[in-house]
Amino acid sequence: MKLWSGRFSKNTSHLMDDFHSSIGFDQRLYREDIEGSLAHAAMLKKQGIISEDDEKAIREGLLGILRDMEEGRIDFPPESEDIHMRVEELLTERVGEPGKRLHTGRSRNDQVALDMHLYAKRTAEEAIRRLYGLASLLLDLAEKHLNDIMPGYTHLQQAQPITLGHYLTAYFQMFLRDMKRFAQAEDAADEMVLGSGALAATTYPLDRPFVAEQLGFSRISMNSLDGVSNRDFLLDAMSASAICMMHLSRFCEELILYSSQEFAFVSMDDTYSTGSSMMPQKKNPDVAELIRGKTGRVYGDLTALLTVMKGIPLAYNKDMQEDKEAYFDSMDTLLHCLEIFTAMLGSLTFRTDVMRRKANLGFSNATDCADYLVRHGVPFRDAHRIVGQLVSHCMAEGKALNDLSLEAFRQYSASFENDIYDALAPEVCVRLRNIPGGPAPEQVMATIRVGREALAKYGPKM
Repeated sequence: MKLWSGRFSKNTSHLMDDFHSSIGFDQRLYREDIEGSLAHAAMLKKQGIISEDDEKAIREGLLGILRDMEEGRIDFPPESEDIHMRVEELLTERVGEPGKRLHTGRSRNDQVALDMHLYAKRTAEEAIRRLYGLASLLLDLAEKHLNDIMPGYTHLQQAQPITLGHYLTAYFQMFLRDMKRFAQAEDAADEMVLGSGALAATTYPLDRPFVAEQLGFSRISMNSLDGVSNRDFLLDAMSASAICMMHLSRFCEELILYSSQEFAFVSMDDTYSTGSSMMPQKKNPDVAELIRGKTGRVYGDLTALLTVMKGIPLAYNKDMQEDKEAYFDSMDTLLHCLEIFTAMLGSLTFRTDVMRRKANLGFSNATDCADYLVRHGVPFRDAHRIVGQLVSHCMAEGKALNDLSLEAFRQYSASFENDIYDALAPEVCVRLRNIPGGPAPEQVMATIRVGREALAKYGPKM
């Protein structure tokens, strides 16, 4: 018999039970549900709404259920509907009448909202923890490769020389922003909604701040209608997840390209690669490809919940049951991807010799050649045209700028002198870009120092 079946004269059909039930996926909220119930029971006792004996029986019963669930001794039949009803059923079976008093002053509407707030706080914290590990690794790698030259690209065409350290700190900045977004999502979830009731609070004298303190929330919700119908905090985390997956996907796309024979900038470790069942020479970057593919899945989860929420009137509606699978899948996918991406990144080999050699090709120092002329009094637009002509000449001859003789340079401008060859060296090109945010090694080192300071606020608490 359903706990809500008092006004019904017929049992629900088995089709309805299966369609209506969420226990197949919301059972993962058992810990949050029991923690919320323990705090609620303690508050009911404090307020004199239930007796001390009843609260003791409820507490011992809930702790026993928690142990049994953690040890896998509890089943979750679909007729129980959801984790909240299953816990209450078990509690009443075990402790009798006191179990029936637990739900005083509470609705499943504010109960499930509380569970999701607790769960969202924890998953945001876990996302920050894993991002911290990835961001720390990026800074370590950037410092290791502070002086290693590589070509930088626009439109996937060689543009200007940079360093591998500069490249890696670009992704560090992205993941640092992701950490900030998840910190904001954690703050959005840090609101205690129990006491909102079904939609209009309750007539019982609940001490909501007491429950908030028991559960580690910094504040209580200030409107009961909003308390039960708000899922913005989930959308905040899912939006942060989607953006973070986009950053992972961009990084993976480059690692896929860079591990190809055409680039050969990186070599994937065997432990994070696969082979071909037909072609014995293949070494495939499957981890990076899967992360790139799973990004679309996380986008779909966010779009699904946005679509569910867009037309729902206040307050709670059953549509909102659809929040859980989308949220769970979004966060599960992100957390798994962060874990394996960090391990993969830490294991790969950067072929800095190839990067350095490629930086001498493709005319990535052409801008520096133009800047050389500007420093010798040539207007930039004239310098731009001259170097463009030089590049065309080199392409026709199959040469790099560095390969030209001084006489060849001077055919295009008398401003060229012997020091042009020093100016075209990739190390010099990089070193001269010595302004904050630039690729000069001392500027990258400054970025690393500032980055470590920024990371400190997200690191393990001492």
